[in-house]
Amino acid sequence: MQEIYGRIHSLESFGTLDGPGVRFVVFLQGCPLRCRYCHNPDTQPFDGGREVTVSELMRQIESCRNFIRSGGVTLSGGEPLAQPEFARELLMRCRAAGFHTALDTSGAYALPHSRSVIEAADLLLLDIKAFDSELCRKLTGADNSNALATLDDCEANGKPVWIRHVLVPGYTLDPEQLEALAAYLAPFRCVERVELLPFHRLAEFKWRALGVKDPLAGVPEPVESEIKTAAEIFSAAGLTVVV
Repeated sequence: MQEIYGRIHSLESFGTLDGPGVRFVVFLQGCPLRCRYCHNPDTQPFDGGREVTVSELMRQIESCRNFIRSGGVTLSGGEPLAQPEFARELLMRCRAAGFHTALDTSGAYALPHSRSVIEAADLLLLDIKAFDSELCRKLTGADNSNALATLDDCEANGKPVWIRHVLVPGYTLDPEQLEALAAYLAPFRCVERVELLPFHRLAEFKWRALGVKDPLAGVPEPVESEIKTAAEIFSAAGLTVVV
């Protein structure tokens, strides 16, 4: 069998934030977006990280089977869909080995490029960067059309989805924006929950290490009352909310 190679940034063998249960998380290297609030900017360059084979990763995943028995394996990044052949093979090998699989993605790529990878995952963690297309472009460098098309495809095919949305003061943490997104998501049967992720400043040192000015320097972290109000908007739309 011909080996498939990919580039990864890092591994987490006891992840609790990227899908149900305790998970082995593979952070793939490379991302086409340039999110201003990216908390892993070191995963963006496509020539970073290290090269590995699917078989090498499977050996490491298998060594953690007892720890992730009630959870599974999550591909994150970076953007896993940037390496579709590698990501698909790894997901399929994990499922064949009996592991629950999740794909954490921005949905940045069009469906002809990404559908086969999405089909290989049990669960999609879909990051909606901004519901307003122009705001999304301002924040990330691209609009949200592929992400919304991905959600439509999951609805049509019954693929479970957890929506992720970062609350950035002055950008996405806006009642009108949040109400519009909540109203849009409410009819989707595939959306099992909405995870609201408060913007944080923990990546400041990474931007400095890269010699890049922090794109959101001076933007504060949300306060508790703002986060509570945001959660109430999604709850009022009948959505299950996790903060």
